[in-house]
Amino acid sequence: MSDIVIKAEKIDKKYTIGHQSERESYTALRDVLAKNAASIWRKTKDLLRGNPVIQGDNLEEVWALKDVSFEVRKGEAVGIIGRNGAGKSTLLKILSRITEPSSGRVTINGRVASLLEVGTGFHPELTGRENIYLNGTIMGMTRAEIKQKFDEIVAFAEVEKYLDTPVKRYSSGMSVRLAFAVAAHLDPEIMMIDEVLAVGDAQFQKKCFGKMSDVVKGGRTILFVSHNMAAVQRFCHSAIMLQSGCLSEVGIAQEVIASYMTFLEEYPKKGPIKSGLAELEIYMETMNGNQRDTFNIGEPIRFILILNVDRPIHSAAIGLGILDSMGERVVTHHTMFQHPEPWGVNKSVRIAIEWSECILCAGSYRFVSALFESGQMIAVWQDIGALTVVGTDYFGTGKLPDPQVQGKVVTKAKWHIKERTGATIRVIKE
Repeated sequence: MSDIVIKAEKIDKKYTIGHQSERESYTALRDVLAKNAASIWRKTKDLLRGNPVIQGDNLEEVWALKDVSFEVRKGEAVGIIGRNGAGKSTLLKILSRITEPSSGRVTINGRVASLLEVGTGFHPELTGRENIYLNGTIMGMTRAEIKQKFDEIVAFAEVEKYLDTPVKRYSSGMSVRLAFAVAAHLDPEIMMIDEVLAVGDAQFQKKCFGKMSDVVKGGRTILFVSHNMAAVQRFCHSAIMLQSGCLSEVGIAQEVIASYMTFLEEYPKKGPIKSGLAELEIYMETMNGNQRDTFNIGEPIRFILILNVDRPIHSAAIGLGILDSMGERVVTHHTMFQHPEPWGVNKSVRIAIEWSECILCAGSYRFVSALFESGQMIAVWQDIGALTVVGTDYFGTGKLPDPQVQGKVVTKAKWHIKERTGATIRVIKE
């Protein structure tokens, strides 16, 4: 008997989107009537054929997925990675039977639980209690099986107080907690998880990742979409990389992640952002000058700030703050700390901040920046850039600190451990 539980064969997904054409300053009445008549006739044909009605004068075909084929074996944990718009979520929706492919075929052997977006699979008018039973029934479980797991689900989700409240009154975090608890505890043979876990708080995310580890060790199959390369590397045996709807690479997770990082190096960087009388652009590069936004722990990294001003600034200072995914400041660089002497900008200046090692723990980070003139803030930029740090064996021991417990920064230190017995000193570690 084959151990293949998911088989995708030449999957295509096409969407048709509408565009409103620009109106000319003068349009004859007959042209307006003719265009409206053509639009009404097109929409009528779509209705008669059972196709969705697309708004807009001009139609465009967009391929979210094109010729995607792969296999997943029983007990595998597979990460699906790629930039925004690569087709990751569309692929999971097709595999979860939420949407149908335009062409191709998907074969799935096993009971599937999906966690794709907040509230997926929940009926908003039903209570949390009722939705637990509803989801279990949809997955083919008996009432007795659901009842056996019920208390464990409620305890994990931490929503006991609101169990008999309609889920439409739940916050997004509460909905995610309950949805993950149901998906993880009702013993599905296949779990499909989009990056919806980012909605939850840090403590619950840690709880979810712990449960996912248990699921993987239990031999169940997981498909996991995430921008967190450290999480993919930690939980997944293999990975699938999508690029513009096409399957770019399939293989061992670590190797696919390395290819993805190389792809990110070559991807066009973001442009400058204007604030007040100044314009700022931030990007990162390797010591060889290759631009990218994903780095390994311990890897050298150079932050580049390109500052353009509308008028000369004679006594300038600039700061760069690095925030974690929860918006908490982790590191601050400021010229007033290391270069407090006055410096000026006539029109444009390039600033480089170099780290001999990336000291941040694995995770996602973003930047804020501010420009000062004679001690007064004259421009501020929020969410001007982003950095992804991938976990590696930084200490050479196979162990890394947990960012949620030991902090977001890693440093290598020299340890001196000596045992004292009276006047005798024995060196244990040096």
